[in-house]
Order: sequence, then structure tokens, then C-alpha cells
Amino acid sequence: MNHSDETFMSRAIELAALGKGSVSPNPLVGCVIAHENKIIGEGYHQKYGEAHAEVNAVKSVSNKDLLPRSTAFVTLEPCAHHGKTPPCADLLIDVGIKKVVIGSKDPFDRVDGKGIQKLKEAGIETVVGVLENKTNEQNRRFLTFHKQNRPYVILKWAQTADGFIARENFDSKWISNEKSRQLVHKWRAEEDAILVGKNTALYDNPSLTVRDWEGRNPTRILIDPNLEIDDSCNLLNEEAKTIIFNGDKEGEERSNKWIKMKDFSVESILNQLFQLKIQSIIIEGGAKTLNSFIENDCWDEARVFTATSQFEKGIEAPQIDGRLLKKESIIDDIVEFYRNEHGR
Repeated sequence: MNHSDETFMSRAIELAALGKGSVSPNPLVGCVIAHENKIIGEGYHQKYGEAHAEVNAVKSVSNKDLLPRSTAFVTLEPCAHHGKTPPCADLLIDVGIKKVVIGSKDPFDRVDGKGIQKLKEAGIETVVGVLENKTNEQNRRFLTFHKQNRPYVILKWAQTADGFIARENFDSKWISNEKSRQLVHKWRAEEDAILVGKNTALYDNPSLTVRDWEGRNPTRILIDPNLEIDDSCNLLNEEAKTIIFNGDKEGEERSNKWIKMKDFSVESILNQLFQLKIQSIIIEGGAKTLNSFIENDCWDEARVFTATSQFEKGIEAPQIDGRLLKKESIIDDIVEFYRNEHGR
């Protein structure tokens, strides 16, 4: 690996990030094509079901005669199968690319080394693992889904300065400030789904949609074993799709889908989400739901807002054992980002 390989891969990673919130359940992928140490083509996977990064990069090259003397830098192993689009490994072979540099292998069972094998069998010099830590980090949702057969789990809550997540009557509205709430809406647009328990739906009546940011609404997941939430609840409006895990009802009506379950354990919920092809989910509470994921060690990130307000008494905020990644100030709020290192 040389310095220019890292430079071009860094640019491919930047391009891949532009697809965030639009490509799931596909991974984020960026591609740079370089000839004699100069970029002649760039592309990224822009939207699920549309052209992959390699296709867009090849299309962007104005002089296709340079391709047989060029190197493609791709953040993730080129696909080797026919899905919604043809195999990207075949495309790179067909255009006669000289060399392919790959960030991470693709664990998806229909790829998983087959793309690399195709390239090598075609006589293309293939290098794997350039900036692998960074490409793995970028696609941690996709990798978790395919390696652990569950979605990537993000815990999120706001707590008071004295450590409460809600008042004794379960009221937890507006602990954090307006700028913090806008950031939460940005996060919602980046993930596949968002989950709350029955108590949060009853006491806060949240919409769980993207309003203070531009982007798609996540699928709303409600755990309501005894179907205590009625049609007046915001979660059952038609602003976004809602899936209700419950013990009695199966069926669909408008944008709502009821899935009957016997077991409401965290493991069963994550298995259902995996079957639904949900790659990432924000757990927004309340305390009982958050603690169930913490106690079962089924979380990957936690994003915790601490405000200046104090309740003096109420429902205590969850406690986590994780590595602090960073801490940021948002006006008067402090948001801390944690990573669960267990089993990694």
C-alpha cells in the first residue's frame, strides 16, 4: 500500500458518505478511477435500486480508452451477482481496468469474496484492505446486519443534569433544547427505523418523523403487547410506515402493519427486525425499553444528551458501560457518543 492508494481511497470514502440515508439495505460505496495518479472518474451509490458506485464512476470517465491503464479504488468489494443491477466485478472486467484497490470485503453471502475472485481470475491486479478500518466503520450498519444477523442498534435519550430521563408521571418532553432536537431529526433521516415502547407512545405521543431536517422518515416500530395504543396516537397516522409488535393481531391497514409475537424479548425483537431487512435502528425509549437492550448487551452506540435542567426526582436515566467516543456542546446541552466494545 502506498500513500496515493490511501489518498484515493479517502476520496472514495468521502463519496460513499453522500449516499447516507438513501441506499439501505445496500451498503455505502464510493469509487474513484485514477490514471497516472490523477482522478479521471468518480461515483457513488446514490439510491437503493439504482446504479452502483463503479457504474457511476466508469460513466463519468470522459476518455474510456484510458481505463485499461487505470486503477479503480472501491470502498467495498465489487458485487459478483445479479441483483437489481448487473455485477460490478463484471463491469470492471469488461472495461479492461488494470487494477482494483478495495477497502473492505463484502460479507453478504452472494458476494463474500466472489467479486475479488472474479477480478483475480480475469488477470486484474487486486489489492484488498486499504483503509479497511475506515471503510468498515463507514459500513458498520451493513456489516453488523450481515455478520451478526441483526440491525445495528443505536440508543438515544436525553437526561437532566441530575440524571433523570422523565418525571414520575413519565413526562419527558423537551428536556433537551431546540438545536439538540434538530440533530435528532437528522439522525432519524440516516437510519432505517426507530423504536419505542408502549409507555412512550402513551405518555409522550411522539410522531417519530423527520420534521426539522430534510430526509426520509424511518420506519416506526412500536412494542405494544396488549394493543393499548388507539388510532388517535400519532404513531398510527399516515406520515410514515409503522410496525406494531403485539400479542393479538396480524395484518395491514393503510401505512400500519401489525405483527403478532409470543415473545417480546430483545432477541426476538431483533430477529423480527432482521427478517424485515431493517439494518439500523434508533431505540428512543423510554427507560424500560432502553434498559432492556442495555441489560441484554444488544446495542452498538449510545447518544446521550445531558441538559442543564433538573427534575430532583423522577425516572432515572439508563447507565451504560461503553467507551466514550466524543463529547460535543450544543448550546447548553452536552451530547456524548458511546460505543459498545463487547463482542467486537
